[in-house]
Amino acid sequence: MGVLNELKPEDVFHYFEEICGIPRGSYQMEGIGDYLVSFAAARNLRCRRDEAGNVIIWKDASVGYEAAEPVILQGHMDMVAVTADGVTKNMQKEGLELEVCGDQIQAKGTSLGGDDGIALACALAILDDDSIPHPPLEAVFTANEEVGLQGAAALDVSDLKGHILLNMDSEEEGVFTVGCAGGATAVCTLPCEKEETESEALKVRVGGLVGGHSGTEIHKGRANANILLGRLLAALREKAVFRLVSMNGGEKDNAIAVSAEATIALKAEDMAGAESYLQDYFGELREEYASTDPDMSLAVTAETSQKRSVLIQKATDRAVMLLRFAPDGVESMNQENPDLVQTSLNLGVLQTESDCVKLTFLARSLKENEKQELCGRIRLLVETIGGKMEITADYPGWEYQPESRLCKVMKEVYREQRGEEPRIEGVHAGLECGIFASKIPGLDAVSFGPQMSGIHTAKEKLSISSVQRTWELLLGTLKALG
Repeated sequence: MGVLNELKPEDVFHYFEEICGIPRGSYQMEGIGDYLVSFAAARNLRCRRDEAGNVIIWKDASVGYEAAEPVILQGHMDMVAVTADGVTKNMQKEGLELEVCGDQIQAKGTSLGGDDGIALACALAILDDDSIPHPPLEAVFTANEEVGLQGAAALDVSDLKGHILLNMDSEEEGVFTVGCAGGATAVCTLPCEKEETESEALKVRVGGLVGGHSGTEIHKGRANANILLGRLLAALREKAVFRLVSMNGGEKDNAIAVSAEATIALKAEDMAGAESYLQDYFGELREEYASTDPDMSLAVTAETSQKRSVLIQKATDRAVMLLRFAPDGVESMNQENPDLVQTSLNLGVLQTESDCVKLTFLARSLKENEKQELCGRIRLLVETIGGKMEITADYPGWEYQPESRLCKVMKEVYREQRGEEPRIEGVHAGLECGIFASKIPGLDAVSFGPQMSGIHTAKEKLSISSVQRTWELLLGTLKALG
Protein backbone atom coordinates (compact mmCIF):
# COMPACT_ATOMS: atom_id res chain seq x y z
CA MET A 1 0.00 0.00 0.00
CA GLY A 2 1.43 3.38 -0.99
CA VAL A 3 2.11 6.34 1.27
CA LEU A 4 -0.42 8.46 -0.65
CA ASN A 5 -3.32 6.01 -0.43
CA GLU A 6 -5.37 8.12 2.01
CA LEU A 7 -5.03 11.40 0.12
CA LYS A 8 -7.85 12.90 -1.91
CA PRO A 9 -8.59 12.89 -4.78
CA GLU A 10 -7.74 9.21 -4.42
CA ASP A 11 -7.32 8.36 -8.10
CA VAL A 12 -5.03 11.32 -8.79
CA PHE A 13 -2.66 10.45 -5.98
CA HIS A 14 -2.87 6.74 -6.81
CA TYR A 15 -1.63 7.41 -10.33
CA PHE A 16 0.90 9.97 -9.16
CA GLU A 17 2.47 7.39 -6.86
CA GLU A 18 2.53 4.78 -9.63
CA ILE A 19 4.19 7.25 -11.98
CA CYS A 20 6.77 8.15 -9.33
CA GLY A 21 7.71 4.47 -9.13
CA ILE A 22 8.91 4.55 -12.74
CA PRO A 23 12.34 6.09 -13.57
CA ARG A 24 11.59 8.85 -16.07
CA GLY A 25 14.43 11.29 -16.32
CA SER A 26 14.80 12.94 -19.71
CA TYR A 27 15.78 10.45 -22.43
CA GLN A 28 14.35 7.62 -20.27
CA MET A 29 10.86 7.46 -21.72
CA GLU A 30 10.63 3.71 -22.38
CA GLY A 31 9.26 2.70 -18.98
CA ILE A 32 6.68 5.46 -18.60
CA GLY A 33 5.68 5.05 -22.24
CA ASP A 34 5.09 1.32 -21.72
CA TYR A 35 3.01 2.12 -18.65
CA LEU A 36 0.76 4.53 -20.54
CA VAL A 37 0.29 2.17 -23.48
CA SER A 38 -0.64 -0.65 -21.09
CA PHE A 39 -3.05 1.67 -19.27
CA ALA A 40 -4.85 2.42 -22.54
CA ALA A 41 -4.95 -1.22 -23.64
CA ALA A 42 -6.46 -2.34 -20.34
CA ARG A 43 -9.34 0.11 -20.83
CA ASN A 44 -9.81 -0.42 -24.58
CA LEU A 45 -8.83 3.19 -25.30
CA ARG A 46 -7.31 4.11 -28.63
CA CYS A 47 -3.61 4.89 -28.26
CA ARG A 48 -0.66 5.91 -30.41
CA ARG A 49 3.04 5.99 -29.55
CA ASP A 50 5.51 7.60 -31.94
CA GLU A 51 9.23 7.25 -32.58
CA ALA A 52 9.99 10.27 -30.38
CA GLY A 53 8.37 8.52 -27.41
CA ASN A 54 5.20 10.65 -27.29
CA VAL A 55 1.96 8.88 -26.31
CA ILE A 56 -1.59 9.95 -27.21
CA ILE A 57 -4.69 8.34 -25.66
CA TRP A 58 -8.21 9.08 -26.91
CA LYS A 59 -11.46 8.74 -24.97
CA ASP A 60 -14.97 9.32 -26.29
CA ALA A 61 -17.19 11.96 -24.75
CA SER A 62 -19.34 11.12 -21.76
CA VAL A 63 -23.11 10.85 -22.27
CA GLY A 64 -24.59 14.21 -23.21
CA TYR A 65 -21.25 15.70 -24.27
CA GLU A 66 -20.93 14.00 -27.66
CA ALA A 67 -21.43 17.23 -29.61
CA ALA A 68 -18.86 19.19 -27.63
CA GLU A 69 -15.55 20.19 -29.19
CA PRO A 70 -12.70 17.78 -28.33
CA VAL A 71 -10.33 18.86 -25.57
CA ILE A 72 -6.60 18.12 -25.48
CA LEU A 73 -5.20 17.28 -22.03
CA GLN A 74 -1.44 17.79 -22.19
CA GLY A 75 1.60 17.26 -20.01
CA HIS A 76 5.13 15.92 -20.36
CA MET A 77 6.41 12.55 -19.19
CA ASP A 78 9.99 13.37 -18.28
CA MET A 79 11.33 14.94 -15.11
CA VAL A 80 14.58 16.60 -14.08
CA ALA A 81 16.15 13.76 -12.10
CA VAL A 82 18.55 15.10 -9.47
CA THR A 83 19.72 13.94 -6.06
CA ALA A 84 20.81 15.83 -2.97
CA ASP A 85 24.47 15.81 -1.99
CA GLY A 86 25.46 12.45 -0.57
CA VAL A 87 22.38 10.59 -1.89
CA THR A 88 23.37 7.48 -3.84
CA LYS A 89 20.00 6.57 -5.40
CA ASN A 90 20.33 5.52 -9.05
CA MET A 91 17.52 7.52 -10.63
CA GLN A 92 17.99 5.73 -13.95
CA LYS A 93 16.93 2.46 -12.37
CA GLU A 94 15.09 3.24 -9.13
CA GLY A 95 11.73 4.87 -8.49
CA LEU A 96 11.20 7.65 -5.97
CA GLU A 97 10.63 7.26 -2.24
CA LEU A 98 7.69 9.52 -1.43
CA GLU A 99 6.89 11.03 1.93
CA VAL A 100 4.11 13.28 3.22
CA CYS A 101 5.04 16.22 5.45
CA GLY A 102 1.91 18.10 6.45
CA ASP A 103 0.40 19.52 3.28
CA GLN A 104 3.46 18.67 1.20
CA ILE A 105 4.57 15.66 -0.80
CA GLN A 106 8.29 15.29 -1.42
CA ALA A 107 10.77 12.58 -2.41
CA LYS A 108 13.50 11.44 -0.04
CA GLY A 109 16.78 12.92 -1.21
CA THR A 110 15.71 13.52 -4.81
CA SER A 111 13.59 15.69 -7.03
CA LEU A 112 9.90 14.79 -7.00
CA GLY A 113 8.89 15.15 -10.63
CA GLY A 114 5.65 16.92 -9.79
CA ASP A 115 6.74 18.83 -12.87
CA ASP A 116 5.03 17.27 -14.73
CA GLY A 117 3.95 14.00 -13.15
CA ILE A 118 0.87 15.63 -11.66
CA ALA A 119 -0.44 16.40 -15.16
CA LEU A 120 -0.13 12.75 -16.12
CA ALA A 121 -1.85 11.66 -12.91
CA CYS A 122 -4.81 14.00 -13.42
CA ALA A 123 -5.25 12.95 -17.04
CA LEU A 124 -5.12 9.24 -16.16
CA ALA A 125 -7.63 9.72 -13.35
CA ILE A 126 -10.07 11.28 -15.82
CA LEU A 127 -9.46 8.64 -18.48
CA ASP A 128 -10.11 5.92 -15.89
CA ASP A 129 -13.36 7.32 -14.50
CA ASP A 130 -16.51 6.98 -16.59
CA SER A 131 -18.56 9.02 -14.12
CA ILE A 132 -16.77 12.29 -14.89
CA PRO A 133 -18.62 14.46 -17.44
CA HIS A 134 -16.32 15.59 -20.26
CA PRO A 135 -16.10 16.33 -24.00
CA PRO A 136 -14.16 13.98 -26.29
CA LEU A 137 -10.62 13.80 -24.86
CA GLU A 138 -7.21 13.60 -26.48
CA ALA A 139 -4.58 13.08 -23.79
CA VAL A 140 -1.16 14.00 -25.16
CA PHE A 141 1.87 12.96 -23.12
CA THR A 142 5.08 14.38 -24.58
CA ALA A 143 8.66 13.14 -24.22
CA ASN A 144 11.83 15.04 -23.32
CA GLU A 145 10.28 18.41 -22.59
CA GLU A 146 12.96 19.30 -20.06
CA VAL A 147 15.72 19.13 -22.67
CA GLY A 148 14.35 21.48 -25.31
CA LEU A 149 10.67 20.57 -25.87
CA GLN A 150 11.86 17.77 -28.14
CA GLY A 151 8.82 15.53 -27.99
CA ALA A 152 6.36 18.29 -28.78
CA ALA A 153 8.55 19.48 -31.65
CA ALA A 154 8.57 15.98 -33.19
CA LEU A 155 4.87 15.21 -32.65
CA ASP A 156 2.61 14.67 -35.66
CA VAL A 157 -0.69 16.34 -34.74
CA SER A 158 -2.60 15.37 -37.87
CA ASP A 159 -4.85 12.94 -35.95
CA LEU A 160 -5.73 15.46 -33.24
CA LYS A 161 -9.14 17.07 -33.66
CA GLY A 162 -9.16 19.38 -30.64
CA HIS A 163 -8.49 23.11 -30.75
CA ILE A 164 -8.75 23.54 -26.98
CA LEU A 165 -5.67 22.60 -24.94
CA LEU A 166 -5.39 22.31 -21.16
CA ASN A 167 -1.68 22.25 -20.28
CA MET A 168 -0.94 21.37 -16.64
CA ASP A 169 2.70 22.40 -16.58
CA SER A 170 2.59 25.47 -14.36
CA GLU A 171 3.73 25.60 -10.74
CA GLU A 172 1.78 28.46 -9.20
CA GLU A 173 -1.82 27.92 -8.22
CA GLY A 174 -4.25 30.59 -9.29
CA VAL A 175 -2.15 31.69 -12.25
CA PHE A 176 -3.33 31.07 -15.81
CA THR A 177 -0.56 31.38 -18.36
CA VAL A 178 -1.90 32.43 -21.77
CA GLY A 179 1.24 33.26 -23.73
CA CYS A 180 4.92 32.44 -23.87
CA ALA A 181 8.01 33.50 -25.71
CA GLY A 182 9.53 31.66 -28.62
CA GLY A 183 13.28 31.26 -28.71
CA ALA A 184 16.25 30.86 -31.00
CA THR A 185 19.82 29.93 -30.13
CA ALA A 186 22.29 31.88 -32.27
CA VAL A 187 25.88 30.66 -32.34
CA CYS A 188 28.29 33.29 -33.67
CA THR A 189 31.86 32.41 -34.65
CA LEU A 190 34.60 34.90 -35.44
CA PRO A 191 37.68 33.36 -37.12
CA CYS A 192 40.87 34.41 -35.33
CA GLU A 193 44.39 34.20 -36.69
CA LYS A 194 47.00 33.55 -34.00
CA GLU A 195 50.77 33.73 -33.65
CA GLU A 196 53.37 32.73 -31.09
CA THR A 197 54.96 35.51 -29.06
CA GLU A 198 56.92 36.01 -25.86
CA SER A 199 55.01 38.28 -23.49
CA GLU A 200 53.73 38.94 -20.01
CA ALA A 201 49.99 38.75 -19.40
CA LEU A 202 47.12 39.70 -17.15
CA LYS A 203 44.27 37.36 -16.27
CA VAL A 204 41.09 39.40 -15.79
CA ARG A 205 38.19 37.65 -14.06
CA VAL A 206 34.72 39.04 -13.35
CA GLY A 207 32.74 37.04 -10.77
CA GLY A 208 30.28 37.10 -7.90
CA LEU A 209 27.27 38.00 -10.04
CA VAL A 210 23.73 36.90 -9.19
CA GLY A 211 22.84 35.54 -12.64
CA GLY A 212 19.49 33.85 -13.14
CA HIS A 213 17.14 32.48 -15.79
CA SER A 214 17.55 34.36 -19.04
CA GLY A 215 13.79 34.39 -19.61
CA THR A 216 11.93 34.80 -16.36
CA GLU A 217 14.61 36.99 -14.73
CA ILE A 218 16.00 38.95 -17.67
CA HIS A 219 13.91 42.00 -16.70
CA LYS A 220 15.59 42.33 -13.30
CA GLY A 221 18.52 44.23 -14.76
CA ARG A 222 21.21 41.96 -13.41
CA ALA A 223 24.70 42.18 -14.83
CA ASN A 224 25.89 39.69 -17.43
CA ALA A 225 29.55 38.76 -16.81
CA ASN A 226 30.26 38.34 -20.53
CA ILE A 227 29.00 41.84 -21.24
CA LEU A 228 30.97 43.33 -18.33
CA LEU A 229 34.13 41.66 -19.64
CA GLY A 230 33.53 43.26 -23.02
CA ARG A 231 33.14 46.67 -21.46
CA LEU A 232 36.35 46.24 -19.46
CA LEU A 233 38.39 45.15 -22.49
CA ALA A 234 36.97 47.87 -24.72
CA ALA A 235 37.76 50.53 -22.11
CA LEU A 236 41.31 49.20 -21.65
CA ARG A 237 41.84 49.25 -25.42
CA GLU A 238 41.67 53.03 -25.27
CA LYS A 239 44.50 53.12 -22.73
CA ALA A 240 46.90 50.32 -23.65
CA VAL A 241 47.86 48.02 -26.50
CA PHE A 242 47.15 44.37 -25.76
CA ARG A 243 46.36 41.15 -27.56
CA LEU A 244 43.93 38.47 -26.51
CA VAL A 245 45.11 35.06 -25.44
CA SER A 246 41.61 33.87 -24.59
CA MET A 247 38.25 34.93 -23.21
CA ASN A 248 35.61 32.62 -21.80
CA GLY A 249 32.45 33.03 -19.74
CA GLY A 250 29.03 31.63 -18.89
CA GLU A 251 27.80 28.04 -18.96
CA LYS A 252 24.41 27.90 -20.70
CA ASP A 253 22.62 29.96 -23.31
CA ASN A 254 19.53 30.22 -21.07
CA ALA A 255 21.40 31.44 -17.99
CA ILE A 256 22.69 34.95 -17.29
CA ALA A 257 26.46 34.54 -17.02
CA VAL A 258 27.79 34.87 -13.45
CA SER A 259 31.50 34.85 -14.31
CA ALA A 260 33.83 35.48 -17.24
CA GLU A 261 37.55 35.84 -17.72
CA ALA A 262 40.11 36.90 -20.28
CA THR A 263 43.86 36.58 -20.55
CA ILE A 264 45.57 39.44 -22.37
CA ALA A 265 49.21 39.79 -23.43
CA LEU A 266 50.88 43.18 -22.81
CA LYS A 267 54.26 44.81 -22.77
CA ALA A 268 55.99 44.67 -19.39
CA GLU A 269 55.90 48.45 -19.00
CA ASP A 270 52.10 48.51 -19.48
CA MET A 271 51.23 45.86 -16.89
CA ALA A 272 50.89 48.00 -13.75
CA GLY A 273 49.00 50.79 -15.49
CA ALA A 274 46.57 48.36 -17.12
CA GLU A 275 45.78 46.64 -13.84
CA SER A 276 45.20 49.97 -12.09
CA TYR A 277 42.94 51.23 -14.86
CA LEU A 278 40.86 48.03 -14.90
CA GLN A 279 40.29 48.25 -11.15
CA ASP A 280 39.26 51.90 -11.39
CA TYR A 281 36.88 51.27 -14.27
CA PHE A 282 35.37 48.26 -12.53
CA GLY A 283 34.61 50.51 -9.58
CA GLU A 284 32.27 52.45 -11.87
CA LEU A 285 30.60 49.22 -13.01
CA ARG A 286 30.19 48.13 -9.39
CA GLU A 287 28.33 51.34 -8.62
CA GLU A 288 26.16 50.85 -11.70
CA TYR A 289 25.04 47.41 -10.51
CA ALA A 290 25.16 48.00 -6.75
CA SER A 291 21.51 47.12 -6.21
CA THR A 292 21.32 44.04 -8.45
CA ASP A 293 24.79 42.50 -8.01
CA PRO A 294 26.23 43.75 -4.72
CA ASP A 295 28.87 41.01 -4.53
CA MET A 296 30.34 41.40 -8.01
CA SER A 297 34.12 41.26 -8.01
CA LEU A 298 37.13 41.71 -10.24
CA ALA A 299 40.39 39.78 -9.93
CA VAL A 300 43.37 40.88 -12.01
CA THR A 301 46.37 38.54 -11.82
CA ALA A 302 49.77 39.12 -13.39
CA GLU A 303 51.41 36.22 -15.26
CA THR A 304 55.14 36.03 -15.95
CA SER A 305 56.67 36.34 -19.37
CA GLN A 306 56.48 33.20 -21.50
CA LYS A 307 55.75 32.11 -25.04
CA ARG A 308 52.04 32.31 -25.77
CA SER A 309 49.67 31.76 -28.66
CA VAL A 310 47.87 35.09 -29.03
CA LEU A 311 45.37 36.58 -31.44
CA ILE A 312 46.96 38.96 -33.91
CA GLN A 313 46.11 42.61 -33.32
CA LYS A 314 43.41 42.79 -35.99
CA ALA A 315 41.70 39.66 -34.64
CA THR A 316 41.94 41.02 -31.07
CA ASP A 317 40.32 44.28 -32.11
CA ARG A 318 37.49 42.51 -33.93
CA ALA A 319 36.80 40.14 -31.02
CA VAL A 320 36.70 42.99 -28.49
CA MET A 321 34.46 44.99 -30.81
CA LEU A 322 32.02 42.10 -31.20
CA LEU A 323 31.85 41.51 -27.46
CA ARG A 324 31.45 45.22 -26.72
CA PHE A 325 28.68 45.85 -29.23
CA ALA A 326 26.78 42.59 -28.63
CA PRO A 327 23.19 43.43 -27.64
CA ASP A 328 21.97 41.90 -24.39
CA GLY A 329 18.99 42.16 -22.06
CA VAL A 330 15.43 43.40 -22.54
CA GLU A 331 14.67 44.72 -26.01
CA SER A 332 10.97 45.58 -25.57
CA MET A 333 7.99 45.15 -23.24
CA ASN A 334 4.56 43.92 -24.24
CA GLN A 335 2.10 46.71 -25.08
CA GLU A 336 -0.98 44.89 -23.73
CA ASN A 337 0.78 43.89 -20.51
CA PRO A 338 3.53 46.40 -19.66
CA ASP A 339 4.90 44.10 -16.94
CA LEU A 340 5.62 41.33 -19.45
CA VAL A 341 8.89 41.22 -21.38
CA GLN A 342 8.16 40.86 -25.08
CA THR A 343 11.64 40.50 -26.61
CA SER A 344 15.05 39.89 -25.05
CA LEU A 345 18.53 38.59 -25.77
CA ASN A 346 21.05 36.82 -23.55
CA LEU A 347 24.73 36.36 -24.33
CA GLY A 348 24.97 33.11 -22.41
CA VAL A 349 28.30 31.58 -23.42
CA LEU A 350 31.64 33.04 -24.51
CA GLN A 351 34.39 30.68 -25.69
CA THR A 352 37.82 30.89 -27.27
CA GLU A 353 38.67 27.91 -29.45
CA SER A 354 41.76 27.02 -31.44
CA ASP A 355 40.75 29.03 -34.50
CA CYS A 356 37.86 31.25 -33.44
CA VAL A 357 35.99 33.13 -30.75
CA LYS A 358 32.46 31.84 -30.25
CA LEU A 359 29.48 33.71 -28.75
CA THR A 360 26.20 31.88 -28.04
CA PHE A 361 23.05 33.97 -27.70
CA LEU A 362 19.47 33.04 -26.81
CA ALA A 363 16.89 35.34 -28.36
CA ARG A 364 13.34 35.23 -26.99
CA SER A 365 10.15 36.98 -28.07
CA LEU A 366 6.38 36.75 -27.86
CA LYS A 367 6.38 37.96 -31.47
CA GLU A 368 7.99 35.80 -34.13
CA ASN A 369 8.84 38.76 -36.34
CA GLU A 370 10.66 40.50 -33.48
CA LYS A 371 12.64 37.36 -32.72
CA GLN A 372 13.67 37.07 -36.36
CA GLU A 373 14.56 40.76 -36.54
CA LEU A 374 16.77 40.44 -33.47
CA CYS A 375 18.56 37.41 -34.91
CA GLY A 376 19.01 39.30 -38.15
CA ARG A 377 20.59 42.20 -36.29
CA ILE A 378 23.08 39.87 -34.60
CA ARG A 379 23.88 38.26 -37.96
CA LEU A 380 24.52 41.64 -39.57
CA LEU A 381 26.84 42.68 -36.75
CA VAL A 382 28.81 39.44 -36.86
CA GLU A 383 29.08 39.27 -40.64
CA THR A 384 30.16 42.92 -40.87
CA ILE A 385 33.34 42.11 -38.94
CA GLY A 386 34.04 38.85 -40.74
CA GLY A 387 32.22 36.22 -38.71
CA LYS A 388 29.19 34.03 -39.27
CA MET A 389 26.05 33.07 -37.36
CA GLU A 390 24.15 29.78 -37.23
CA ILE A 391 20.74 29.16 -35.65
CA THR A 392 21.07 25.84 -33.84
CA ALA A 393 17.62 25.75 -32.18
CA ASP A 394 14.42 27.60 -32.98
CA TYR A 395 11.02 27.14 -31.36
CA PRO A 396 7.87 29.24 -31.75
CA GLY A 397 6.22 31.48 -29.22
CA TRP A 398 2.61 31.54 -28.14
CA GLU A 399 0.97 34.90 -28.62
CA TYR A 400 -0.48 36.42 -25.45
CA GLN A 401 -4.26 35.69 -25.40
CA PRO A 402 -5.81 36.98 -22.16
CA GLU A 403 -9.32 37.18 -23.67
CA SER A 404 -9.57 33.77 -25.30
CA ARG A 405 -12.75 31.71 -24.90
CA LEU A 406 -10.99 29.04 -22.83
CA CYS A 407 -9.48 31.63 -20.53
CA LYS A 408 -12.88 33.21 -19.96
CA VAL A 409 -14.45 29.82 -19.17
CA MET A 410 -11.69 28.95 -16.72
CA LYS A 411 -11.92 32.35 -15.03
CA GLU A 412 -15.65 31.87 -14.50
CA VAL A 413 -15.15 28.38 -13.04
CA TYR A 414 -12.32 29.59 -10.81
CA ARG A 415 -14.39 32.53 -9.61
CA GLU A 416 -17.36 30.30 -8.77
CA GLN A 417 -15.22 27.78 -6.92
CA ARG A 418 -12.85 30.12 -5.11
CA GLY A 419 -14.68 33.42 -4.83
CA GLU A 420 -11.71 35.33 -6.23
CA GLU A 421 -10.05 36.17 -9.52
CA PRO A 422 -7.15 34.18 -10.97
CA ARG A 423 -4.05 35.97 -12.22
CA ILE A 424 -3.69 36.00 -16.00
CA GLU A 425 -0.18 36.31 -17.38
CA GLY A 426 2.28 35.48 -20.10
CA VAL A 427 5.73 34.12 -19.43
CA HIS A 428 9.00 35.10 -21.05
CA ALA A 429 10.13 31.50 -21.42
CA GLY A 430 9.36 28.52 -23.63
CA LEU A 431 6.31 26.29 -23.10
CA GLU A 432 5.03 23.36 -25.15
CA CYS A 433 1.86 25.38 -25.78
CA GLY A 434 3.88 27.50 -28.19
CA ILE A 435 4.78 24.47 -30.31
CA PHE A 436 1.21 23.16 -30.29
CA ALA A 437 -0.09 26.61 -31.25
CA SER A 438 2.27 26.66 -34.24
CA LYS A 439 1.02 23.25 -35.39
CA ILE A 440 -2.73 23.59 -34.72
CA PRO A 441 -4.17 26.77 -36.30
CA GLY A 442 -6.57 28.58 -34.01
CA LEU A 443 -5.51 26.66 -30.90
CA ASP A 444 -6.96 28.03 -27.65
CA ALA A 445 -4.72 27.05 -24.73
CA VAL A 446 -4.19 27.78 -21.05
CA SER A 447 -1.37 26.48 -18.86
CA PHE A 448 -2.12 26.03 -15.16
CA GLY A 449 -1.30 23.71 -12.27
CA PRO A 450 -1.10 23.19 -8.52
CA GLN A 451 1.36 24.89 -6.19
CA MET A 452 4.89 23.49 -6.30
CA SER A 453 8.21 24.75 -5.03
CA GLY A 454 11.84 23.86 -5.61
CA ILE A 455 11.21 22.22 -8.98
CA HIS A 456 14.24 20.67 -10.67
CA THR A 457 15.93 20.31 -7.26
CA ALA A 458 16.04 17.79 -4.43
CA LYS A 459 13.93 20.25 -2.41
CA GLU A 460 10.92 19.97 -4.73
CA LYS A 461 7.54 19.89 -2.96
CA LEU A 462 3.93 19.54 -4.12
CA SER A 463 0.98 20.92 -2.14
CA ILE A 464 -1.71 18.30 -1.45
CA SER A 465 -4.52 20.80 -0.86
CA SER A 466 -3.55 22.69 -4.01
CA VAL A 467 -3.82 19.48 -6.05
CA GLN A 468 -7.33 19.01 -4.66
CA ARG A 469 -8.36 22.52 -5.69
CA THR A 470 -6.72 22.27 -9.10
CA TRP A 471 -8.47 18.95 -9.71
CA GLU A 472 -11.81 20.61 -8.99
CA LEU A 473 -10.91 23.41 -11.40
CA LEU A 474 -10.05 20.88 -14.10
CA LEU A 475 -13.29 18.96 -13.69
CA GLY A 476 -15.31 22.18 -13.57
CA THR A 477 -13.66 23.36 -16.76
CA LEU A 478 -14.36 20.13 -18.62
CA LYS A 479 -18.01 20.29 -17.54
CA ALA A 480 -18.32 23.93 -18.62
CA LEU A 481 -16.72 23.19 -22.00
CA GLY A 482 -19.42 20.61 -22.63
